[in-house]
Amino acid sequence: MSREAAELGGRGAGSPGRRGPGGRGSERRESGAPGAGRPASREAEAQGHRGPGTPGAREPGHRGARGPGDNRGMATDLHELLRSLRVWDPEVTRLPPFDPEAAPATPLELFTEWFAAVVAAGQSEPHTMSLATSDEAGLPDVRIVMLHGADEAGWSFASHAGSRKGRHLSARPYAALCFYWPVLGRQVRVRGTVTAAPSADAQGDLHARSTGALAAALTGRQSEVLGSVAELAQASQAAWERAAREPETSVPSWTLYRLRAEEVEFFQGDEARRHVRLRYRRAEDGWTRELLWP
Repeated sequence: MSREAAELGGRGAGSPGRRGPGGRGSERRESGAPGAGRPASREAEAQGHRGPGTPGAREPGHRGARGPGDNRGMATDLHELLRSLRVWDPEVTRLPPFDPEAAPATPLELFTEWFAAVVAAGQSEPHTMSLATSDEAGLPDVRIVMLHGADEAGWSFASHAGSRKGRHLSARPYAALCFYWPVLGRQVRVRGTVTAAPSADAQGDLHARSTGALAAALTGRQSEVLGSVAELAQASQAAWERAAREPETSVPSWTLYRLRAEEVEFFQGDEARRHVRLRYRRAEDGWTRELLWP
């Protein structure tokens, strides 16, 4: 079973029972497969959006009134669809000012401030992030996972040690994260070294989550070739039954990873494309800060 889907079905960022934006997520999810993830990075798209006064700019709400799955009247040509879309529609996005001179001394402080702001603004699933790793040959891979926590030890996420990402991190213990929060036109990029937390921490993290998360972990065999959907259904049903019967059972392969940031970048979109990029870099005596051209 894909662990990415189960991770998205867990609770908020390391906080059992924590409500999501707008009160969503207050109920314990019993399904390990929520909605789709978000793109790994929208920076290029953000920089290419139609700015104010740009010829051909579309009115707010253009092609935006349909609900999920409603494609009536929509073109099916990919290139035409791409040209019809816009980024940061003012009907759903507010681009707040960001003064980098007033930013706190550490990236964790600013991340916490921005995270609280996007939750308050109603961003859906703000705790989901793209996780990029590379294999032994240096070939990259990326997927959506859930943030389990962030503190002085690092940004935390979890998976099976034998999954593709687990194997990547064993061979090359470096990774990058990217959060994209379009409701405020913000993204945060984090990269650094990754270590596995003690097993007790990993099991505690797992047991703080839903029955569905435990069932998905017990199903195991993540990233292995699956023979059939029926095979998955049978294994999953057995795992659900065991999770309900033994809620404190351990899953030895379940691993809590911590990314110790060496570099953290905060991106604030601007309607006139004067995007603000503030980068923190770890130094011997703390953090240095510098601005980047957008």
